[in-house]
Amino acid sequence: MRPLVYVLIFLGGFFALPTHAQTVQWASRVIGASSEGKGDTYGQQFKAVQALGKPNKLPDQGYSPCAWSPLYPDGAEEWLHVGFEKAMPVRQVIVGENVNPGAVVRVVVYDERGTEHVVYTASPQARPEGTLRIMVNDTGLVGNAVKITLATAAIKGPNQIDAVGLSDSPKPVPVEVAVSKGTPKEIQKENLGKTVNSAGQEVAPVIAPDGKTLYFTRAGHKGNTGQPEKQDIWMSTLQSAGPGQPPTWSEAVNIGSPINNAGDNAISGISSDGRILYLINVYRPDGGLYYGLSKSQKTKAGWSFPVECKMADNRNYHKDDKLEFSVSPDGKVIVLAMQKKDSMGDRDLYVSFQNEDQTWTAPKHMGRVINSADSEASPFIAADGRTLYFSSEGHPGFGNGDIFVTRRLDDSWQVWSEPENLGPAINTPKWDGYFTIPASGEYAYLSSGSNSLGMEDIFRLKLFPSIKPDPVAIVSGQVLDAQSKKPVPSDVVSGLFGEKGKEISRVEYDPETGEYKMILPTQKTYNLTASKEGYFPATEVLDLSRDKRFRDIRRNLYLIPIQPGQKIVMREVLFEQGKADLQPGADGELDKVVRMLTQYPGMELLVEGHTDNQGEWEPNMKLSEDRVETVKCYLEEKGIAYTRVQTKAWGPSKPIASNETEEKRKQNRRVEFTILKM
Repeated sequence: MRPLVYVLIFLGGFFALPTHAQTVQWASRVIGASSEGKGDTYGQQFKAVQALGKPNKLPDQGYSPCAWSPLYPDGAEEWLHVGFEKAMPVRQVIVGENVNPGAVVRVVVYDERGTEHVVYTASPQARPEGTLRIMVNDTGLVGNAVKITLATAAIKGPNQIDAVGLSDSPKPVPVEVAVSKGTPKEIQKENLGKTVNSAGQEVAPVIAPDGKTLYFTRAGHKGNTGQPEKQDIWMSTLQSAGPGQPPTWSEAVNIGSPINNAGDNAISGISSDGRILYLINVYRPDGGLYYGLSKSQKTKAGWSFPVECKMADNRNYHKDDKLEFSVSPDGKVIVLAMQKKDSMGDRDLYVSFQNEDQTWTAPKHMGRVINSADSEASPFIAADGRTLYFSSEGHPGFGNGDIFVTRRLDDSWQVWSEPENLGPAINTPKWDGYFTIPASGEYAYLSSGSNSLGMEDIFRLKLFPSIKPDPVAIVSGQVLDAQSKKPVPSDVVSGLFGEKGKEISRVEYDPETGEYKMILPTQKTYNLTASKEGYFPATEVLDLSRDKRFRDIRRNLYLIPIQPGQKIVMREVLFEQGKADLQPGADGELDKVVRMLTQYPGMELLVEGHTDNQGEWEPNMKLSEDRVETVKCYLEEKGIAYTRVQTKAWGPSKPIASNETEEKRKQNRRVEFTILKM
């Protein structure tokens, strides 16, 4: 059976035709192939599976490991047989030839009974456009498989099939680069100038979350610690230029030893508080380097000697040991660009998680959605912990390697949105990468060889909305003794309000500044808790639920010494409106009281309950009595003797704020604990 067909061959590969009523399927399984090309020992380059799914290279053309290639170019007749997930009416067959197109001489569609339907025959003839669209006039053809035959000897050089598709409509299926929505036609890339860039090579920028310090890797500079051609890490800070003038970047300085030595030194990440630098290579005491990851801590004396981030099974099979990585804002996840035995191509993206003992799990492949049979590199996890930028040579783009954005869809770090190309205004015909963004999400910094002062330079560009990460807040402040107001060394932990035990971030107190700093996604409410031996944990509620933009927030936390006579106000012990039932989240605060009473067996407490002035006096008094009794019963259920807890109900008689607004009244609805004896 041979239905009438006609063939459309379009130049350019970009179409904007409506496809709202069109169903398109791309091949989902390999049924067979005459032969397969060979790539790396570990990988799937040139295999028949590369013809599955959407086009990997097209509309750009050229030899690619992300396409099926017969084993021998210019050899005998070759064929590829692929199947589809579901049978469908066939009005169009799409065959993507991304190098030396024109070798296809026969295309057969198979129906559900396995009957052949020849939809295309032709003599081999070279053509400029790689997408062959075969229009099928047989409206009754329902197919679920396609076999393509190539006359490889007739079209000299390698022949490849990038993708095979079916459509139930004769409207030409567009094959185009998946560009982020709202991508502007032009974006101004600003060279950071001579204070940062030189005639040498400046690459791999890492911007501190607060946007005020820029680290980068420099080669070909006489100021490097080792030979000029070796790599060193340099830094520049943002300086105020006076009233009405934009800030400028200071003259870059070499970060010095022990981070820089005679070998190749490179930075790959920074912690949310700016106190830890993550480095490529492991540092030996004798000054040598070997493959791996390290980190250096900022101290009063400078940066500490880098220590290894020990990771299980971190062997890299890449022939040049190429490694790049990015650490999540909470410091618990690393995304690495490396080659393993299960890699699809040159390098893929992998994820590793921090163990409780500070070691790291074996890298796990991050899946086919973001990885390809070509190289994925320079990952960057944005401050929201969800948005990932990376460079790829295996997704449709505008050059030798483009920057893409994808978003994490669950907590496994295995499920990602379809990568979006950042567009031709950012991606050039050359390789582009090393995207880094401060927490504000206003600008991105990257490396580029276009319009540089020498080799690659550091540029910045203003981000457009569709490629920005989710908004976050930088939360910083001091942990202070509530009485002396002096800094107290303490870890600060953030957790989602109302979700007991779910830690979002943990940061250490900075002994040099007496401060903590963390990054939290907005549009949520958090508990901030500081803990220190001898003090009652300090907890503050931080409500960011209505914030849809970046915020920079100062919030001091005050630790109350555990001593007789000390009063502790617990505003997070909340009740249902007009009731004595505890609201979700109150148990977490009360459990802190339980731990304190357990730690100090001789301690006795007075629990006092207060209400606002809404309603009648007597019902409010009764309500406060019921509430303190609820608290006392909770403590008793947790094993605290009833005799160790006294209660007092004050109703609305002791306000600490006016009752004019709901926000003020909320402060008056409180529970207080007073330590009677130790």
